[in-house]
Amino acid sequence: MNPNKIEILWREILKEIGDNPDRKGLKDTPKRISTMYQEIYRGYDKLKKPKITTFENNEDGIKYGGMVCDKGHFFSYCEHHGIPFFGEYFFGYVPDKKLIGLSKVARIVDYYSSKLQIQERLTKQIADELESTLTPRGMVLIIKARHLCKEMRGVRKIGGEMVTSEVRGCFRENKNGIREEFFSIMKLI
Repeated sequence: MNPNKIEILWREILKEIGDNPDRKGLKDTPKRISTMYQEIYRGYDKLKKPKITTFENNEDGIKYGGMVCDKGHFFSYCEHHGIPFFGEYFFGYVPDKKLIGLSKVARIVDYYSSKLQIQERLTKQIADELESTLTPRGMVLIIKARHLCKEMRGVRKIGGEMVTSEVRGCFRENKNGIREEFFSIMKLI
């Protein structure tokens, strides 16, 4: 990412929309936007991909076979309009040989959401990363988000949410009602 080029382009955008990039309130805006882009689009920098450490299940003589769940918030940017979409993710897995620290789930979500996205791809990329890292007996990832491209422009419908999911392994097979158990736990956290 070339910060100087972004600043130059933003000066031109300000002119094109009818404003003056040299007026007091906008003078530093191209630089601020360039700095912001480096931060919010960090998902394009492969060096910023989080290092994901796992732990052996049964490392301390205790093998955990129950469900592990996590819930968190995220924001990303619509690849069609460049406007934010944001919401919550719900993740659950049944470990096999590996466990993951829950802060690592949030880091994976953060990394993949820090680029222009569509929610369907975001959900799949996160699920693929978690599945390949953990190789769990099963996992589920649900993302629920509000899209400002729908709320601020176009149909201008405020408050609607889109839900996407990836359901794999024992959650897909729904053995012993594990999917229902996951949804019950999600209501608690």
